[in-house]
Amino acid sequence: MEVTDLAALVRKEQKKGPSRRLRDKGFVPAVFYGRSAENILLAIRNDELIKLHKDKKDHAFIKLIIDDGGSKKIEKLSLIKELQLQPLTGKLYHADFYEVDVKRKITMEVSLRFVGKAIGVESGGELQHLKREVKVSCLPLDLPDHIDVDVTDLSIGDSIKIRDLKVTEGITLLDRPDTSVASVAVIKVAKVEEPAKEEGAAEEGAAAAEGEAPAAGAASPAEKGKASPAEKGKAAPAEKGKASPAEKGK
Repeated sequence: MEVTDLAALVRKEQKKGPSRRLRDKGFVPAVFYGRSAENILLAIRNDELIKLHKDKKDHAFIKLIIDDGGSKKIEKLSLIKELQLQPLTGKLYHADFYEVDVKRKITMEVSLRFVGKAIGVESGGELQHLKREVKVSCLPLDLPDHIDVDVTDLSIGDSIKIRDLKVTEGITLLDRPDTSVASVAVIKVAKVEEPAKEEGAAEEGAAAAEGEAPAAGAASPAEKGKASPAEKGKAAPAEKGKASPAEKGK
């Protein structure tokens, strides 16, 4: 169980004015509470809370070292129940710490750590991580930082389920036993079909036939039988010197 120390000061006032002045000085108003503990109003340095958040330790156990102004500091084991952020600025606004009783079981999410190389991957499969965390119930001192999942023996089509996970005595897995956490699947490759060459050639031939122009010098069907303007008015050589029937008898 990982525990992070965090210094805190006791504050006397809880109204908006004093809380605003605390934030202006670089502190975040907070409260500590629990089943058997009285509420304690706290002030915690903003930069230390931000560091916890960035290091993803805001879900781990926090040992509050509380300075109440006396000669001896108070230590309280806790979990961050809630971190409130300002909607517009995203800055930390308030923090709630819940007391952890080491003699009472708690329910927490624990991360899975996948180890080994699946034999199915070496055969061309793909390892799929279906869950990254599992829910457990245990005493605070028994809570693990993570649970190892060995995927070495997974072949293509195999999977590891919740009931296959190995945990120490005192830890109860709360997820459904038949829920898969990892599997090796076949990699699917999309097949693109090419159009038949014969169909392409036929289409190209038809397009070429439609686009061909009439041969040079050839007359179109509509032009057959039509005389050109140059030919109009020309008399045939055999008709020269002959009088028309109307001119006879003049």
